[in-house]
Amino acid sequence: MELVNGQYCIQGVPVLDICKSYGSPVYVYDAQKIRQQYHALKEAFNPLDVQIKYACKALTNMNIMRLLRNEGSGLDTVSIQEVLLGLEAGFRPEEILYTPNCVSFDEIRQAVEIGVHINIDNISILEQFGNSYGGDVPCCIRINPHIMAGGNTHISVGHIDSKFGISIYQIPHVVRVMKTYGIRVNGLHMHTGSDILDAQVFLNGAELLFNAAREFPDLEFMDFGSGFKVAYREGDVTTNIKQIGAEIAHRFQAFCDEYGRDLELWFEPGKFLVSEAGFLLVEANVIKQTTSTVFVGVDSGQNHLIRPMMYDAYHHITNISNPDGTQRVYSVVGYICETDTLGYDRLLNEVREGDILALHNAGAYGYSMSSNYNSRFRPAEVLVYEGRAHLIRKREQFEDLTRNQVLIDVLDAEKVDV
Repeated sequence: MELVNGQYCIQGVPVLDICKSYGSPVYVYDAQKIRQQYHALKEAFNPLDVQIKYACKALTNMNIMRLLRNEGSGLDTVSIQEVLLGLEAGFRPEEILYTPNCVSFDEIRQAVEIGVHINIDNISILEQFGNSYGGDVPCCIRINPHIMAGGNTHISVGHIDSKFGISIYQIPHVVRVMKTYGIRVNGLHMHTGSDILDAQVFLNGAELLFNAAREFPDLEFMDFGSGFKVAYREGDVTTNIKQIGAEIAHRFQAFCDEYGRDLELWFEPGKFLVSEAGFLLVEANVIKQTTSTVFVGVDSGQNHLIRPMMYDAYHHITNISNPDGTQRVYSVVGYICETDTLGYDRLLNEVREGDILALHNAGAYGYSMSSNYNSRFRPAEVLVYEGRAHLIRKREQFEDLTRNQVLIDVLDAEKVDV
């Protein structure tokens, strides 16, 4: 989003015009930014042809999946429902990686029947898999490297207390299970979680994966996960993709030479691809001054963007209606009957009732974690593609709240007067 001739635009489309057309609150995504992030990641690993599997849990709108599929991306999924969405979006089963945790074996059977890549992160499930399929269906093993990345335990998943993956120290057990059942392990996977700040931490995890790989003779690919940190505010430290790409590419090729054949190198970014491309546009309902704070109450809240409350995440806020206004300090809060502050003590151009505010970095885990809390409707989604705004999800209506509710006849009896 950039300021052009006094108005904020995305690919030349005035953001206020999007609000006029589709109302607020509304999620807006910049297709050009998503493409840029995809190709920046691909190019960072030159000369290797790295395979990108979009972690669609970040944003599951099928149009976003289709956009990335058209660029050459595969798909990383964590549920059978995401697998089915991926198929609807046009991905072939062999382009989809399925990485669940704590699911029933019945769900894994469904994924096998569909024909997607299976990623297993539990020895018990691996034994059941071997008992059911032997060597007929290959699988990938998700390793927990016991590395703390980023510092936020909510989104770091490779540390020792994480529920994800099989401990790097349990590799001998995995090998015994593999040999007992004749399981064909065709991939190894590692994911440390989001917001990797130190490139060396990531590279240390890669070395652990290389060491483990020597125990598996039938590998076809290695998946290094993702977790690349994006900027949330000016001056933020971000992951140096070029540094990681150059070092991993060099080390991976050397490992392949040691292993005896070339393997595919996979990554599964989610936030990195879509976070900075997304904006949540909200309208200022009220300006409320108390003895200590000036609040801007908007027509949205934690039901649409829960990250500030759940993760203490920072989202930059811009008053797009008044770009030249005098700057004042506000706390931006939602309309939910619970404390749902979207931003504390923000320096914004003067906010007036009716102004449209944009919350930045809302592309990842915004809509996908939204809810109907307080029986509020989820917003519309709009994709700006090649200079035009396209509606890609309708705003919910009252019928969406009642569609799956079943009224039972026993409650139709007359109310008894007391």
